[in-house]
Amino acid sequence: MAPEEIGPSERASAASAQMVGRAHESVVQIRARGAGAGVIWDENGLVLTNHHVVAGRRPGSKTSVVLRDGRELDAEVVKRGRNLDLALLRIESGSALPAAPIGDSDLLRVGQLVYAIGHPWGRLGAVTAGVVSGLGVVGGPRGRTRYVQSDVSLAPGNSGGPLLNARGEVIGINAMVFGRLALSIPSNAANTWLAGGRRPRLGVGILPVELPASLRRTDATMPEAGLMVAAVEAGGPADRAGLLIGDVLLGTDERTSANPESLLDAIAGDSVRLRVMRGGKISFVDVDLKASGRAA
Repeated sequence: MAPEEIGPSERASAASAQMVGRAHESVVQIRARGAGAGVIWDENGLVLTNHHVVAGRRPGSKTSVVLRDGRELDAEVVKRGRNLDLALLRIESGSALPAAPIGDSDLLRVGQLVYAIGHPWGRLGAVTAGVVSGLGVVGGPRGRTRYVQSDVSLAPGNSGGPLLNARGEVIGINAMVFGRLALSIPSNAANTWLAGGRRPRLGVGILPVELPASLRRTDATMPEAGLMVAAVEAGGPADRAGLLIGDVLLGTDERTSANPESLLDAIAGDSVRLRVMRGGKISFVDVDLKASGRAA
């Protein structure tokens, strides 16, 4: 009898199982308020989790972390951030730890397959799968926070665990359930928080504006909408770069930005080259974002 052939779906399933198996090595259990999850962010023992998982423990205090191999170690709370619901721990293991590969959350798209790993109801290393259903920014009394929305199943014990893409890269930290949907903090936002950087800002007030269809007929890269500068902060980054009220922001030299959320994602470094329309003419304006504060 000829051996049964393995079809594409079986191969994809086997590849996913191998990917999840590797990812398990970098997921820990945190025994603080009940039990939560965490991700080994680098081999020197830095672990990222949610603020609410270690709420009540001040920086410098200790908590208990259980590794995948069963070792239970002390971890120091290094820093906490309630705004993003993130906390950083440090494990003193005496040897290198299996750090998770970190992906670029800016590359996520709605409909993309994702996986969550955590310890729901005490079940260690449980895995659920789903798809990205939304990307955006939520506002609250403490400011605006970017998030990834998916339909992976989360329960108590999943908090602080990783959201993975199909390559096994961490593209989010699972934070909360909203109805039947899960909200996760994007990996790029987490990295910015870890670096201690404050969100850059342009120093402008902006209003979404629809662009004439005639512009897209002559320029295929033209978005359907732009962001009109309605105010410029005196002495701010935009003012120093020469941006004026009435300018329309079309994005950067690398991407278009048709809404405030995408603009927030675009201005993530020390500088940005903006694509600007002024008086019907398009040019590029270099803006120095260093030493700026919150994005706006």
